Amino acid sequence: MAATIRDIKERTGLSLATISKYLNGGNVLPENREKIKEAIVELNYQVNEMARSLVTSQSKTIGVVVFDIANVFAGILLRHIGEKLRASGYAAMFCDSMNDPGLEKENIRFLLNKKVDGLLVIPVEETSDFLEPAFNENVPVVLMDRSIKDPRLACIKVDNHAASEEAIRILSDYGHRKIAIIGSTLIPTGRERFEGCIKVLRERRIEIPEEYVKLGQHSIEHGYRSMQELLALPEPPTAVFMGNFEIILGAVMAVNESSFEYPRDISLIGFDDLLISNLSNPRLWLAVQPMQEMAWKAADLLISNIRLIREGQDPVRSEIKLPVKIIPGSSIAHVSENK
Repeated sequence: MAATIRDIKERTGLSLATISKYLNGGNVLPENREKIKEAIVELNYQVNEMARSLVTSQSKTIGVVVFDIANVFAGILLRHIGEKLRASGYAAMFCDSMNDPGLEKENIRFLLNKKVDGLLVIPVEETSDFLEPAFNENVPVVLMDRSIKDPRLACIKVDNHAASEEAIRILSDYGHRKIAIIGSTLIPTGRERFEGCIKVLRERRIEIPEEYVKLGQHSIEHGYRSMQELLALPEPPTAVFMGNFEIILGAVMAVNESSFEYPRDISLIGFDDLLISNLSNPRLWLAVQPMQEMAWKAADLLISNIRLIREGQDPVRSEIKLPVKIIPGSSIAHVSENK
């Protein structure tokens, strides 16, 4: 027969009220806390989470909605989120939106029906309409990576503009003026990176021909095809900015299959590491996002907002941008050497 709270009472000699207070997250005397913890282990006591949630109005579960769980970037974020939530005493319930706005909306309703305490979302949609049910139930939401303009939302993301600006400055400082961009304007992060590139090109009066701009999906196929097209131009670029991990993979594959070598014939700098730095030779220059920090800060902020709402206070609703580090490699040559 499973152990009960009364068994813990008999083992410890403490009152049911003290034991219940501990099990529901309340503060008890250190010596009593140790007695209860020892009894729980000895008796193999299992907390009835459903019963506890009815008493405390807390499920100790966070709903996590991700745009595409098969995406490498999303998968790494989910791992860090799970680690942080588990260490904070929360369980995670993951839902994959599969880049489908309709499914994303269903995921939100599903998680709210499961009575999650809060939501962490890497969104597909660019408006907050799909989050109205959460707002109506006063369930806090923290976005990651992709922001949505709504004063009811908090977001943890990286400074995509600043990172791409710095990447183009590096290429320019090496003397490059024939700079191509392989990226995307289909999602907010891609647009921000593209805008950062264009800003610095204009500041430094570097013209970018139409054929040097390759915008499409953030995919291996787009990176591969775009790099092939760039290398086949009568006047190919001397340097290329690659907008994300998948694009880097495709673009580097295309270079490796061609008669070109980097950095001898073409210089490369990319956005996102995600293990590619250990696969490329020569080593790529890369803008590296603080994945663990982003996930942990988002989880901490959500848990803090859950507490603030329960205490009748206003949650934190702001956009926090984390810096991106540019990690040097061997994939950029001075333009005089890049012929």
